Amino acid sequence: MTQRLTKSLVDRMQLGDTLWDDLKGFGVRSQGRTPVYFVKTRINGRQRFITIGKHGTYTVEQARQKARRLLTAARDGDDIARHRAEERNRLSLRDLAPIYLEEYGTRLKPRTLVEYRRLFERTILPAFGSRRVDDITKGDVARFHSGLARTPRKANFAVACLSSCMTWAIENGYTRPDLQNPCRTVPLFRESNRERYLTEDEIDRLFTTLDAVDAERAASASVTAAIRLLLLTGARHSEITTLKWEYVDFDRGMIWLPDSKTGRKPIHLNAEAVEILRHHPRDPDNPYVIQGHRHGTHLVNLWKPWYMICDRANLTGVRLHDLRHTHASLAINNGASLYMVGKLLGHAQPQTTARYAHLADNPLKALSAEIGAAIRRRQRKP
Repeated sequence: MTQRLTKSLVDRMQLGDTLWDDLKGFGVRSQGRTPVYFVKTRINGRQRFITIGKHGTYTVEQARQKARRLLTAARDGDDIARHRAEERNRLSLRDLAPIYLEEYGTRLKPRTLVEYRRLFERTILPAFGSRRVDDITKGDVARFHSGLARTPRKANFAVACLSSCMTWAIENGYTRPDLQNPCRTVPLFRESNRERYLTEDEIDRLFTTLDAVDAERAASASVTAAIRLLLLTGARHSEITTLKWEYVDFDRGMIWLPDSKTGRKPIHLNAEAVEILRHHPRDPDNPYVIQGHRHGTHLVNLWKPWYMICDRANLTGVRLHDLRHTHASLAINNGASLYMVGKLLGHAQPQTTARYAHLADNPLKALSAEIGAAIRRRQRKP
C-alpha cells in the first residue's frame, strides 16, 4: 500500500517495517535503530535498491526530492554512480557529521561517543560546518589546530576526531576517490603528562572529610562510596559509576566487568572495598551499586560533589582520575612491579603503565637507604 510519507508516519515505524510513498519507487525501511530512505528502480534491466540516507539526517521532503532526482536519472539512462558521487560531493561537514556519528559511533564506547558529539558541536563544526567535505585542506586543518594552541590536548583530540571522520568519509564514498585525508600529516602539539598523587596526609584528610560528609548527609551515600571505591580499587570513574551488583563476586573478592575500556576486565577487591560494598544501601529495583537521583539509574554527575569534598578537605588540583594514579603509586611504593601494576589497573599496553616508571625508584631508594644504614651500624661496632 502506498501513501504520502510524513514525519509522524516514519517516527512511528517498528523494526522490520517498510513504507512506500506515493512517489513510485520511493520508500523507507526500518532495519536498525533509525529508518533509512531508499529508491527501488531498474538499471540496465536489473532491479536495484539505492540507499538515500537516514531519517533525521534527511527530512521526508529532502529524501523525496533526492529520490525524484535518482529515479529521473535512472529513467533517462544516466550513470547513477556518478550522480550519487555528485550528490555526496555537495555534502558539507555539517551534513556529514551526523551520518558519521550515527554509523561510526557504534564502534565507540558510549562515553567516547558523547565526547565526540560534544567536540563536533562545540569546536569542529563552528570551524568547518559550512565547508564542503572535499574542500577542506591540510592548511585549513593546520590553522584550526594552531588556533587551539592554548589547549594543546583539546587541539590534538579535535584533529584526531576530524581525521577519523575524514578517513571514514573517504572509505565510504562520501568524497571524491582521489581525496587524501587533510589531517594525516598535520603536526600535533607535544602533550605533557599530568600526574598528581595524593600524599598520605591528603589521603587522611580525604577520608576524614568523607566521614564528615556522611555524618552530615551533605552528599548521598552513593557519592562517598564511589569516591572511596575509586581510591581503593584503582578503577576508572565510569567502571565504578556504572557498576552493577551482578558484577560483584563477594566470595572471591572480585568485580567482573563484562565490558570495560579494554574489554572484559577483573577488578580485585581488598578487604576495605568489600566492607564498603557489603554495607552500601541496596535497592532491589535498581541494578546499579552507585545509584542515581532518578529511579533505576546510576549516578552520572560525580564531579560537582567531588569539587565540594575537595574544597572541604583542602585538596587542590586533584581530579577524580588522580585517585587511580594514587592507587598505582601506593602499589609501587609497596614493592609492586610495573607489570603487576599494569595487571592491577587493567592496562592493555605496557607503555600505558610506563608513566609510573619513575615511581618504581622509590622502593629501591628506600632499600638502598636501609642497606646503607645497616652498613653504618656494622662500622660503628668496636
